[in-house]
Amino acid sequence: MPVSFRRLRIAGFKSFAEPTSVEILPGLTGIVGPNGCGKSNVVEALRWAMGESSARNLRGGEMEDVIFAGTAGRASRNIAEVTLFLDETHGRAPPPFHEQPEMEIIRRIERGSGSAYRINGREVRARDVQTLFADMASGARASAMVSQGRVSALVSAKPEERRTVLEEAANITGLHARRHEAELKLRAAEANLARADDLRTQLEGQLGGLKRQARQASRYRNISSAIRAAEAELLALQRARVEQGRAQAAAALHAAELAVAAATDAATAATTRTAEATAALPELREQESNARTVLERHRVSQEQVDSEADAARAALGDAQRRLEQIRRDLSHAQQLQRDAASADQRLAAEQEVLAAADDGHEERSAAAEAEAIAAAEAVRTAEAEANRATEAAAEANARAQAAAQLLSQAEHRTNRQDEQFRTISTERARIAGQQVDPALIARATQDSSEAEAAVAAARIAVEQAEQARAATASALAAARDAQSTADSGRARLAAETQALAEVLSVKDGERWPPMIDSLTVADGLEAALGAVLGEELTSALNPGAARHWRDLPAFDVVPTLPACATALSAFVQGPPALARALSQIGLVETDHDGSDNQSNLLPGQSLVSRSGAIWRWDGYTIRAGTPTQAAVRLQQRNRLMGLRTRLTAAEQVAAEARAARATAEAASQAAVTAEQTARTGRREWEQKLERARASLTSLRNQATTATARLAAVDDQLARITQERDEAQAALAQVRASATALPDVTALRRAVDQARAVLSAARSRETTARGSRDSIARDHAARANRQRVIGAERTGWAERGKDAIDRVTDLTARQAEAEAAVRALEARPAEIAARRVAALDALEAAEAAHRRAAAALSQATAQAAEADRAARAAEAALARSREDAVRAEGVVQQANHAWGTVVERILERLGANPALPDPPSDLSQEAEDRARKRLERQWKEREEMGPVNLRAEQEAEEVEKQIATIETDRAELTTAIAKLRGSIGHLNREGRERLGAVFQEVDRNFQQLFSRMFNGGRAHLAMVGSDDPLEAGLEIYAQPPGKKLAALSLLSGGEQALTALSLIFAVFRCNPAPVCVLDEVDAPLDDANVDRFCTLLEDMVRETGTRFLVVTHHPLTMARMDRLYGVTMQERGVSRLLSVDLARATEMVDPPLLAAE
Repeated sequence: MPVSFRRLRIAGFKSFAEPTSVEILPGLTGIVGPNGCGKSNVVEALRWAMGESSARNLRGGEMEDVIFAGTAGRASRNIAEVTLFLDETHGRAPPPFHEQPEMEIIRRIERGSGSAYRINGREVRARDVQTLFADMASGARASAMVSQGRVSALVSAKPEERRTVLEEAANITGLHARRHEAELKLRAAEANLARADDLRTQLEGQLGGLKRQARQASRYRNISSAIRAAEAELLALQRARVEQGRAQAAAALHAAELAVAAATDAATAATTRTAEATAALPELREQESNARTVLERHRVSQEQVDSEADAARAALGDAQRRLEQIRRDLSHAQQLQRDAASADQRLAAEQEVLAAADDGHEERSAAAEAEAIAAAEAVRTAEAEANRATEAAAEANARAQAAAQLLSQAEHRTNRQDEQFRTISTERARIAGQQVDPALIARATQDSSEAEAAVAAARIAVEQAEQARAATASALAAARDAQSTADSGRARLAAETQALAEVLSVKDGERWPPMIDSLTVADGLEAALGAVLGEELTSALNPGAARHWRDLPAFDVVPTLPACATALSAFVQGPPALARALSQIGLVETDHDGSDNQSNLLPGQSLVSRSGAIWRWDGYTIRAGTPTQAAVRLQQRNRLMGLRTRLTAAEQVAAEARAARATAEAASQAAVTAEQTARTGRREWEQKLERARASLTSLRNQATTATARLAAVDDQLARITQERDEAQAALAQVRASATALPDVTALRRAVDQARAVLSAARSRETTARGSRDSIARDHAARANRQRVIGAERTGWAERGKDAIDRVTDLTARQAEAEAAVRALEARPAEIAARRVAALDALEAAEAAHRRAAAALSQATAQAAEADRAARAAEAALARSREDAVRAEGVVQQANHAWGTVVERILERLGANPALPDPPSDLSQEAEDRARKRLERQWKEREEMGPVNLRAEQEAEEVEKQIATIETDRAELTTAIAKLRGSIGHLNREGRERLGAVFQEVDRNFQQLFSRMFNGGRAHLAMVGSDDPLEAGLEIYAQPPGKKLAALSLLSGGEQALTALSLIFAVFRCNPAPVCVLDEVDAPLDDANVDRFCTLLEDMVRETGTRFLVVTHHPLTMARMDRLYGVTMQERGVSRLLSVDLARATEMVDPPLLAAE
């Protein structure tokens, strides 16, 4: 059972502000509604849920435009969500959903956050959703989403673009996506392989540099040790110098402190004298202050008298100014009283004149009105006569113009038909001469076949070259792995051998090599020999050394060892000087043997175990497990000899691995070159094949086009011949009609006479109406002036009364002001007498203040002299204290210098350093010499330049990275081979499916075309290439009564029906679960709409596809099983209403349905 689309739920998407659902039920579901109400938004919601990624295809500028943007009465939303419910998905969905019988696919977008997809609550990628629907022959851009634009696009598409219809029928749309993904992975894997090779080469070069850096780091460490020793000597000298300076500074500080004490006594005596002189000053200051207070009080009294005099003068001026203002106001009020009386007399005279002018107004007005009415009646009569004449002339003129236009059109049509007849006749002759020679098509067909054979051979050669290159690449990878393993083992052995050799080498300062380096010890006995002889093994053999072994003769009688012991001389090979010692040391197998036989040992004899336990003849015993330096050195020497043997073998293996790798690289390079050559040859033959096919296709298209154009031209020639005859007959009829029309000129003269009479009547009417209106205006103006005069007389009467009241008030105020001026004029004489008394008292107070000030000044001078003496003593004390402070600063500097040296010692040498003894010479020259020695060593280290102290660790890390890269490279090589195999398998599967489905689609297309056109024939053809994955799809159709032609040469309605026949032919091969038809019936007439709907019903029965049909056509609506109405009751907000037509019919006429 196929997958079923059950329901579509929309929330916040475009105009659907509120959540709504569309049930996608079996059969035909119609979506209807006025233009602009949101029908297409339902279709776009379905496409968006199926993974549409282009905002332009959803009629938006960006993807966030699909979110409800709000209206005048609703706020915008931040989230849009569309949910699609699927049934019967068990076993048809990809993992992990293949076991689930239902699926809920949700796409959700939030402003600023992008889209998110979920399948059954689990978040997935957009590609997963797109591939899921592609495998179901559905999707946002699948052929099952059909619109008028889709039909026109299918008609105008190139043949290569139409191939997608066959790919969807073959259900390989998802195959294309998987192949493209595999090709992307292949290119990425090849790029990663090239990067791995480049990185490996880079790391190998880096490894050599790191080994050189490691040797440089060793020399750097030696110089750093010498620098630390020289720095310790310099710091010891500096510490001795600062300790000496501290002692000298302490002595100077003590002398300064004694000088400070003497200066302090002198300053104290001077301060006592200053205090005595200062004590007498307060009483004198108080006397001077009292005298100054009395003086200031008399000065304030005198200033108050002056202020009163100024105030009296100002008050007198103000009173005089007020009096003058009152006098001016009184004069103005009296003038206003006289003006009111004069104005009232003038206005009363004007009223009498206006009353006289209104006499006889009624008679004049009635006469003017009667004259105006008579003139208006005359105008109406003249207008009626003029209109009658104008209408008659206009009608005659219109008939004449129509006849002239018809005549012009008939002549133009006849000329155009003649011209078209000549043009098409010429075009037919030219097209007849452009027919393609069949020999050219046969030769192009042969060239294409030969090129196809060559391309097939070249492809086989490329496959063989690819196999050979893959084999050599595998061999090269194995050789590189072997070389890497061999080089790593050799490098590890070489490093260990070098390290042990450096450890065991004789130091430069040792004059005599130790005897231990000339010994050969059996494996496992190093601990025994090192424990029993210990430090004695490090002595030299040369007699000139302070500690050495003398070469003594052998014992005459060798003392025997216990029976359980074996002399070490049997296991150790060394110089003769060691023979006596080795012969008296016995090796026992167990500690029990050593402890039991210790008492049987002779003087000088010892027993030792393999683990290093010792039992000496005098009872001295050492337990096992105490390693010695000699034992360690012996073990290292044995280890070194073994490593050198293994290193020789490892170098031989590494050389062989390098040779094998060089051979493999040469073979790989040869295979790559051969593959490139084969690919170049294949590409050249493919280009030749493409050119041959293009030439053949072009010739065939030219032949088909020429034939179709010739048939079309014949049809046009016959049609134009008929149209030309019809045009000539129409021209003769129009000319006959034009001669029977009336004379327009006479009618126009009658119109001019009627208009002249009308103009004179209108002039008389205008004069009468003007006279009547003038009389009325003059009467209204006089009445209005009477009202204005009355108002003005009332106003002047009120102003006259106000002026009388104001004169009375101003006369009283004038008398008051004159009395105030007389009172203020007597005040200055009184104030002048008081000012004389105040000046006398001020002079007496100034004399008393001068005497008190002189006494205070003398006492202040004496106190100042005592203060200068005290300050001099203080200055001497300050100088002594400064000297003490300087001495204390010197002490602090010395202490700071000592602390600095101590900090430097702690910083450079650590806590409790063992500094060398300072020299006897603690001068600056001695410190400079020590510093120069340290600087020379620093300079030597600096001249080395940057040193990588982690070179050894980095070299190990690089070796590990190289090994990891080799492993990754092998994995990449395997992955590339698998990807190439997968791509080849996908291509073969696609060709097989496409070739198989083409015949079926062609057969279905022929049947459906005959059904849609009620006859005729049509077929499909693959053009442009023999490879189905690259060829194009061409449509050839022959509607009833016409010749076979390409799709582009048909009419608009025929193109739409042909495209729909192809779309439904695809459904029969690979039925989609759902099909959306968006106003595809718009270009069809009623008969074709009926056949289209019948075909939809048949497709529902045959394929089970569920159709969503967006339509405006009434016939299509009537054939639907159910209808969804999209309305926009609220501006900008869409709503869905559903009607089940089957149930509605049952409710309306159940008896009729029962009878059927």
